[in-house]
Amino acid sequence: MIARMWRGWTTPENADLYEELLRSTVFPRIESKQVPGYRGIELWRDEQADEVAFVTVMRFDSLDAVKEFAGDDYEQAYVPPEARRLLSRFDERSQHYTIVK
Repeated sequence: MIARMWRGWTTPENADLYEELLRSTVFPRIESKQVPGYRGIELWRDEQADEVAFVTVMRFDSLDAVKEFAGDDYEQAYVPPEARRLLSRFDERSQHYTIVK
């Protein structure tokens, strides 16, 4: 199993808007692709002094499934324009880890 991790940061004023965008639009868009081997996504949120950090962790059966989702340049982050407008900064590349139990 592969975990695809990505981080983005926004202002405290935009944090709730960004989280709602993820839950109402971005995550359903990902689900609608029905990528074989996609096993779900988690959202983590960290309220910091002057910004709010978000982490998404997607799970896939294999690196091939990640490539099916993201393409050959699979480390390239998927950040739609409407999300970019709410973020102050974000990782351009996603990290990929083998999940070991």
